Amino acid sequence: MSTDSIDSALPILTAKDFASDQEIRWCPRCGDYAILAQMKKVLPTLGIPREDFVFVSGIGCSSRFPYYMNTYGFHSIHGRAPAIASGVKVSRPELQVWVITGDGDALSIGGNHLMHMLRRNMDLKVVLFNNQIYGLTKGQYSPTSPPGSRTKSTPNGSIDNPVSALCYAIGSEATFVARSVDVDIKHLTMVLERAAHHKGTAFVEVYQDCNVFNHDAFLYASDKSIKADHVVFLEHGKPLVFGKEVKKGIRLNGMHPEIVELGKGINEDDLLFHDEKMLEPSLAFLLARMRHPEFPEPMGVFRDVSAPIYDKLVKEQVDTVIAKKGPGNLDALFNSGDTWVVT
Repeated sequence: MSTDSIDSALPILTAKDFASDQEIRWCPRCGDYAILAQMKKVLPTLGIPREDFVFVSGIGCSSRFPYYMNTYGFHSIHGRAPAIASGVKVSRPELQVWVITGDGDALSIGGNHLMHMLRRNMDLKVVLFNNQIYGLTKGQYSPTSPPGSRTKSTPNGSIDNPVSALCYAIGSEATFVARSVDVDIKHLTMVLERAAHHKGTAFVEVYQDCNVFNHDAFLYASDKSIKADHVVFLEHGKPLVFGKEVKKGIRLNGMHPEIVELGKGINEDDLLFHDEKMLEPSLAFLLARMRHPEFPEPMGVFRDVSAPIYDKLVKEQVDTVIAKKGPGNLDALFNSGDTWVVT
């Protein structure tokens, strides 16, 4: 069924309908539980039959996700979820396909596959759980671990320059790019809903707490008592304001963002206004480069634009060839040209 329309004859689904009978095997208080819960809330609102959803994951804690969804799914190979999901979507374009991955799975061994999926603008929904650590293999540093991280594989502190998941996605020209945090239920639900409705690749980074190996890595973005001063929420067409009293803002000084205080000769009209529909990705990239603690970290939708969709183009191309040359004959193809029999 197409996600463009909702069939009123479909049975009304609830979050419970998307819960599988499998025991959830994540550590107690893991941030993955919150992401799973919001996903099960969002899917019933889409008007899509349960059997038309597919979840594809790679390897990692987050990659257990397909077991816990009462849908079709693949727990696939390390880093190869984008490739497998692409094959599913091209062969069955009517399905809604989600890729569930982690910072290690997607941005290390899977980086090449992720990049090509993004640049092709496959109609896939990608949720990257970023906890800045390898959790399943018990606490090694990951591609997103900040410099100085002391882990089992970097006892003296990481010296790597970390990957920015959003910069990576925007640089690959993903048409929908967003960020949320696991415990912000309302915001995360909004972001997942928008990703579900986007036509083309929707890339969502979720800051996720690994309470065993990297606890409170994103405390500045999740603790209600302090996050107002450390997070700026993006809203299309609105200025970038933040702070407990909403008296701080972001403006551009040339091509560089800077923090200013409102009311001291500066008003909201002087600030940077968010434009998620801008085809030129420079603004989205600039926002993705704003990082804690130098700046408040942006949360929300960075980019939401339209572009040709790869799987639709493939279908159109195949339909054109079939109309011109007929459906073809696989048996005749196998027996064409020079053939031989091995006895």
